Amino acid sequence: MTPVHFSFTSAFVLGLMGLAFHRTHLLSALLCLEGMMLSLFIALSLWTLQLDATGYASAPMLLLAFSACEAAAGLALLVAAARTHGTDRLQSLNLLQC
Repeated sequence: MTPVHFSFTSAFVLGLMGLAFHRTHLLSALLCLEGMMLSLFIALSLWTLQLDATGYASAPMLLLAFSACEAAAGLALLVAAARTHGTDRLQSLNLLQC
């Protein structure tokens, strides 16, 4: 495993572990998701460069666009939750309440 592969693999695993074990605030969960998406972007970009495939050159940009849409939707949910519940703590958000 090359150092480049190790770095983006460890970045993805660290984001996944942060999402699994450090779920106190919604903002920290969103940041872990963004870290995972950026490591996937780097992996997909390096994959297309290594294969020298021009057909897959638009895939990293498509993933980056989806990541930006996910971040915008997550921040909108964060603002809505903070306005309705007064906090962004995940323990205070109950999906069964209307």
